[in-house]
Amino acid sequence: MLSKNELEKILDAALEEGGDFAEIFVEKKFTTGIGCEDNRIEQVDSGVDLGAGMRVIKGDTTSYAYTNDLSLHGLMQVANIASRAAAGSRQGTPVKITKRFPQFDFDIELPPDMVPVANKVEQVERANRAARRVDERIKQVSVGLGDVIQDVVMANSDGIYVEDKRIRTRFVVNAVGSAAGQIQTGFESLGGTQGFEIFRRYSTEELAEAASRRALLLLEAAPAPAGKMPVVMSAEAGGTMVHEACGHGLEADLVQKKLSVYGEKIGQQVASPLVTVVDDATIKGKYGTLRFDDEGNPGQKKTLIDKGILKGFMYDNLTAKKSQRPPTGNGRRESFKDKPIPRMTNTYIAPGKDDPEKIIQNTTYGLLVRKMGGGQVNTTNGDFVFDVAEGYMIQDGEVTNPVRGATLTGNGPETLTLVDRIGKDLGFAIGTCGKDGQGVPVSDAQPTIRIKEMIVGGTVHVSPSSHMIRRL
Repeated sequence: MLSKNELEKILDAALEEGGDFAEIFVEKKFTTGIGCEDNRIEQVDSGVDLGAGMRVIKGDTTSYAYTNDLSLHGLMQVANIASRAAAGSRQGTPVKITKRFPQFDFDIELPPDMVPVANKVEQVERANRAARRVDERIKQVSVGLGDVIQDVVMANSDGIYVEDKRIRTRFVVNAVGSAAGQIQTGFESLGGTQGFEIFRRYSTEELAEAASRRALLLLEAAPAPAGKMPVVMSAEAGGTMVHEACGHGLEADLVQKKLSVYGEKIGQQVASPLVTVVDDATIKGKYGTLRFDDEGNPGQKKTLIDKGILKGFMYDNLTAKKSQRPPTGNGRRESFKDKPIPRMTNTYIAPGKDDPEKIIQNTTYGLLVRKMGGGQVNTTNGDFVFDVAEGYMIQDGEVTNPVRGATLTGNGPETLTLVDRIGKDLGFAIGTCGKDGQGVPVSDAQPTIRIKEMIVGGTVHVSPSSHMIRRL
């Protein structure tokens, strides 16, 4: 999009008024969205989002400006505007940037722009038909397919220069069942840093059928019991718990603002010795995978909690400098209009050694969670609340009747210390994680785990400073 010399010239202009650090993020994003409602295609949208954001930091002051004008003249103007927030005189030599190259490739087989829209529409229509033919009690189905091709250029006054192409595809099915005055919804989704080849690997018709069966299951389910009880969370439930119970609290900006319950606990036991928590941006094909974060730092695998001991946090450039730590490749932004902040990528509890079936068989009574909905967390004290999208009671080591309307409430550090069994399996889910008004794609995962005691059916107050993940 811009030459190396032009980027250096723009960064020099941004530092003209005395800034300590300058950064430019240029983005060209192609999106396609197809939606089916009421048995017909209601939406076929495509568009291009184009622009650049400029950040200048002076001491504790940050200035951010953005523009849709990607001419050299337009970007120089934005650089001059951003630079005025930094007072003082210019010091140092002119900026020189060096290109960084990715450590791995996405191996995209069928880029979305090489697939005719008619093929995408057909994929959506097939899923719609599959969901509806499961049972006549399925009254409404919505299916969505979306893909993104994002070309980015990042450069900063520390000498980083990165060009990257990112491709993501997602598919979502919601099925609504109705009978005897009851209305219930089942949902399923898939997605990743993949092109249209994702539909060779996964059947969207099977996905749609699963969404309908979940809605029907909930129609026949009994209300969930309330109270404290053991909870077994299967691997297929996805990693909402790890994302909410500890993930946000391990983002360095919240730690530095003293908004994290984990703030002063490096080196301390914050979870059961069975629990290891990892954030890994390098897992090929996953929805939160990044070759580079949105500041040009390589995506990394980092262990946050190791056998229950808190080892570290997730940093972007700004928080890393404040803590005198290296960045961890977690600086992310929704678009060029937003400044980067520390965010998760693919976050999971590492598998253990237990047979998942034996975990259930060794549970006398409790709740089995097969599918999680969304969740929220108050990072200041660690309190969280999750919705259970599919759950069953466990009696004498056997899975019995399904239940509906269950919620799980608790406190992140307390809950993680109560994990007493961890399976050798691992299941991923995708979502859009919201924080500070920005949404970014993430994956989360966990093995089958047992928590000795959780509150089922209760509620917890979540403050306006809470964070959430929306399941796609």
